[in-house]
Amino acid sequence: MNYSQAFIPTLREVPADAVIASHRLMFRAGLLRKLANGLFAYLPLGLRSFRKIENIIREEMTAISALELKPSVVVPAELWKESGRWDSIGESMLRVKNRLDNDFVVSPTAEEVFTAIVRDELSSYRQLPLALYQINTKFRDEVRPRYGVMRGREFTMKDAYSWHADEKSLDDTYQAFGRAYRKIFKRCGLSVIPVKADSGAMGGSGSEEFMVESEVGDNTLLLCKACDYAANVEKAACKNDFTAHTSIEGAKAAASSTPAYEKIDTPNVKTIDELCGFLKTEPAKFIKTLIYRALNVELDLSSAPGCKKLERKKPSPGAPEVYAEAFFAVAIRGDLDVNEIKLASILKASEVELASDTDVTRLTNAPVGFAGPVGLNSLPLVIDHTVTAMNDAVTGALEKDTHFKHVAYARDFKAWMIEDVRTVKAGDKCSLCGGELYTKMGNELGHIFKLGYKYTSSMNVSYLDENGKSQMPTMGCYGIGVDRTLASVIEEHHDEAGIIWPVSIAPYHVIIVPIKYDGAVKEAADKLVSDLKAQGIEVLLDDRNERPGVKFNDADLTGIPYRVVIGDKGLSASPAQIEVKKRSEKDNCMVDLDKATAELIGKIEEDLMEYF
Repeated sequence: MNYSQAFIPTLREVPADAVIASHRLMFRAGLLRKLANGLFAYLPLGLRSFRKIENIIREEMTAISALELKPSVVVPAELWKESGRWDSIGESMLRVKNRLDNDFVVSPTAEEVFTAIVRDELSSYRQLPLALYQINTKFRDEVRPRYGVMRGREFTMKDAYSWHADEKSLDDTYQAFGRAYRKIFKRCGLSVIPVKADSGAMGGSGSEEFMVESEVGDNTLLLCKACDYAANVEKAACKNDFTAHTSIEGAKAAASSTPAYEKIDTPNVKTIDELCGFLKTEPAKFIKTLIYRALNVELDLSSAPGCKKLERKKPSPGAPEVYAEAFFAVAIRGDLDVNEIKLASILKASEVELASDTDVTRLTNAPVGFAGPVGLNSLPLVIDHTVTAMNDAVTGALEKDTHFKHVAYARDFKAWMIEDVRTVKAGDKCSLCGGELYTKMGNELGHIFKLGYKYTSSMNVSYLDENGKSQMPTMGCYGIGVDRTLASVIEEHHDEAGIIWPVSIAPYHVIIVPIKYDGAVKEAADKLVSDLKAQGIEVLLDDRNERPGVKFNDADLTGIPYRVVIGDKGLSASPAQIEVKKRSEKDNCMVDLDKATAELIGKIEEDLMEYF
C-alpha cells in the first residue's frame, strides 16, 4: 500500500476528552474516529489490527474445536422473556419495536440466542459436547461511556458457549478455553492476570477473568505476595482472622461466660466511630447491621421473615419466580465493609443497594444507625462469617439513642443465612497460603463461566441420553472484548512518540520511507516493496512529498514495527545500503540493500515466535 493512496489522517493535537494513552493514540495515529458518545468508527489502519486480533481468536478457537456462527444482532424479545432476563436486565439493554409493534433487543450478550439455536437442533447425547462461538457486534447503553473503545456503547465481542452431558465434560472445555485465552492474549503481546471472579448477571458457578493492569482500571484486583492467588475484589476471599463457629451449639457454648445482653443509652451516637469514642472500645467489637434493598431476587423467600412485604411477579411462563423487590438485613463485624457484589450473587439478585432512610425506619421501627440483629424479626438476616465468632459485642437496639452490649451470636439471635459478604482489602491474608494480599487496578479483557443449567433450564433444552432418557445439558460461556483487547495492547506498548505494535497485530510489518521518492531511491524502494510482498510481508510505502521529519514522526506515531529509510547517500555506498530501525529500539543499523529482504523476514519471523 502506498501512503499517498491510504487513509491515515494523523493528528498532532490530543483530543480533549482523551485521558488514557490508547484513546489519545488511536485518534492521533488515525485508527479511530468518534461518531457519538460511546460510538466509534474504525479507520483502515485501525481495522487492519482489529481484524488480526479476530484472526488470532479464530485460530485458537479452531484449535479447541469451537465452531463459528453468525447470528443476528437484533434478537426477538421472546427469547429474553423465556430466560427471565427481559425484566432483570435494566436500562443498559436497548429495546426496540418494529413496524408491527413487536419487541426486539439489540444484543448486549448472546446466551439466549445460542441456547435457542441449540435447543432446536440438539436431540442426542452423541452431539455433545458442543462448542459454538461468534465474533459479533454488541450494544450496551452505558451510563457513562469513557476511555474510547475501552468502554464504549457499541463494541465487538467473541462469545462462545458450550453444552455438555456432565460436569467433567464442562470442566474439560472450561479448562481448554482458559488455555486458549492465555495463548490469544500472549499472541497479541499482552501480559494478562487471570483472576477468580464473580459470575454476575450471567449466573453459574466457576468464573475466571483475564485482566490487564491499568491505572484507570474498572476492577480492583487482590494478589498474593507469596503465591499465585489472584481475584477480583468482587470475588476475593481471605484467611479468617477469627475463629468461626460452625454450629449453633458451639456458638452458644462460647457465649456461656458472657453476661446477658443489656440496653445502654447512647444519645446522639450513630456511627461506629462515634460509638468507639463513646464506649472507649474498637470497631471489631461491634456488629454493624445494614438494611439492603435487592432487585429481581431468584431465591425462594417463601419461608423468610417479612415475605408478605415482598412484591412477587413471574416475568414469563417457564422462567424462575422472581421477587421484584426484597429487603434484607446484613450483619458484619464493625471494622469491615459489605461486598455488595458478593451479596447480590448470594441473593441471586440483579442489583442490591442500601435501603432508603424511609424504608429503614419502616422495616426496623428505628432511625438509621440503630439497626441490630437482636429482635429483628421483620427481615431475613444475612450474617457474615465474622459475626459467628462474636460473643460479647455491641450492636444497635432497634431504638433511637440505644444500643445493646454483651450480645452473642446464636444465644441472642440467629441467622437466616451465613455467608462470606466481607470486602477483602490490601493487607488481609491470602486464603491459600496466608501471605499478604496487595491490590492492583485492572481492566477485564476476557471472562469464562460455568453457567450450569441457568439457561438450559429456563429455555427447556433437552437431549436423549444413551438409555433413551431425556436429560438437560449443562453450559459454559466464554467471552473476549475485541475492542478492549486492541486498546489494551496500545496501553501496554507505547512511548511518548506513539504506538509500538507487536508484530503479530501490527497493521503493517514494515514502513519504507524514501528520503525523496524519485530516481534511484524510487527504484530501490519499489523493488524492496515487491520483494517483501512476494514473501508475505505487509508493507506501507511512504511515497508522500513530505519532509523526512514528518514521515519519521508519522512512522513512530503509527507504530509499525520496522522502519526502512532509503536515501541517495546510502545507495551511493558500496555495497548499497539502507537504514533499518525497529520501532521498539532506539538504535538503527545499516543493512546491505541486496540482503535487506532476507534480513527483514528473519527479524519478523523471530518476533512472531516470541508470541507463541
